[in-house]
Amino acid sequence: MGRWARSALFAGLLTVVASASGQQKADGKSSQSGEAQQAIEKVLKTQEAAWNRGDIGEFMFGYWRSKYTEFENDSGIYQGWDDVLKRYEKNYPNRAAMGQLTFSGLEIHVLSANSAYVIGKYRLDREKDHPEGVFTLIFRKFDDGWKIVNDHTTAFHTSKQ
Repeated sequence: MGRWARSALFAGLLTVVASASGQQKADGKSSQSGEAQQAIEKVLKTQEAAWNRGDIGEFMFGYWRSKYTEFENDSGIYQGWDDVLKRYEKNYPNRAAMGQLTFSGLEIHVLSANSAYVIGKYRLDREKDHPEGVFTLIFRKFDDGWKIVNDHTTAFHTSKQ
């Protein structure tokens, strides 16, 4: 195969790969990736606002409503949307317990057209304390948008000296 033919074949392969993963922008990100990042960020901002209004039901709208949804933390593994909801309702029975939620340091990593993960930090500002920690969220895209399918949250434990 001649040099020109190899170049044409390589260019054709690059075009196929680029179109399969979304159109490439000058910054190296695909338009599909940028749209996914914006949609996921919107889910998180909606969750943050719902929490800060004391609306656990709307907060839970960001999770996939499935028996396969999972939440892990230092107290165990919760399987299924209903168990995750029960955990939130038990641990945060009122506005005082919920406090004011802030997400920060968000890094959204789009893996494909329908999967992504997010790492970040959370902080609850309450009258008597300010618990905080880190999380990793696995997102999948469904017909009704991006949803959290797995949430692994770790609280920072501070020792009193």
